[in-house]
Amino acid sequence: MNEILRIGTRDSKLASWQAEHVAEKLKKIGIRSELVFIKSEGDLDLTTPLAEMGGKGVFTKALDDALIQKEIDLAVHSYKDLPTVNPLPLKVAAVLEREDPRDALVAPAGTEFLDSPEITAVIATSSNRRKAQWLHRYPGHEITNIRGNVQTRLRKVHENGWNGAIFAAAGLKRINLDHHIAEYLDWMVPAPAQGVVAVMIHEANHKLEQVLAQIGHEETAICTGIERELLNRMEAGCSAPVGAFAWIENEVLILHAVALTLDGTVQYDVELTSPVKAATGLGNKAADQLLAKGADAIIEELKGP
Repeated sequence: MNEILRIGTRDSKLASWQAEHVAEKLKKIGIRSELVFIKSEGDLDLTTPLAEMGGKGVFTKALDDALIQKEIDLAVHSYKDLPTVNPLPLKVAAVLEREDPRDALVAPAGTEFLDSPEITAVIATSSNRRKAQWLHRYPGHEITNIRGNVQTRLRKVHENGWNGAIFAAAGLKRINLDHHIAEYLDWMVPAPAQGVVAVMIHEANHKLEQVLAQIGHEETAICTGIERELLNRMEAGCSAPVGAFAWIENEVLILHAVALTLDGTVQYDVELTSPVKAATGLGNKAADQLLAKGADAIIEELKGP
């Protein structure tokens, strides 16, 4: 492939890092590329809570349009931002090796408040999943909305005097801001495909699909496939308080998933295992168990009247 590939990306520092990461992977296999910066709705509107903006498409539509119009050859996304069902003639052609999947707490004044039940701490996040799990563990705290790129959110935490804010550890690590992490939230179940970069192309571009297959990471693709299978089965978008994380140990895939009410008062858990070679469908099975326990009412509540 002699032409220079056009990599579409949002223009935040983190999105640029992800696109440059893909470009470096391509360079190692002899493929030249250049970045094309595109603004998404989610980048232009920094005040409306994500759940009110229609979910995952707010960060992906502009890049989808550019792919369809052939203004770019591939688009780089945080995999967790992609809908599990895409009616467009586009497909994920490569899933890169996962970075740290955990959520992390940024707490400018320290984490002592976590051990003081009498303190009504204020924690910032725009994610219903993070909000619900935090309130389940710390029911006396308050959650406030926060939007913007990583640097903007870090600035807002300091300026507003909030006790803390929740970030994806992977994003902070990738742009060398992980020194802001006060505590890793090992108890919080991440979003499906959190910490993973995905490369999207037009489904008709079979030549490029073969090229991108060389930079993908099989284990990450298997695990995120199961996580996203669960999300799809539950008909839950990024506004749903649903977490799922799959990992592989000794050829066995383990899937841990949760679903919560928005206020965190009720949490349903499930953990299933399967030999890796027979893991297809495990996400569906876990979703069915969560729905049967009562998570179906949570999903219906989110859909509204």
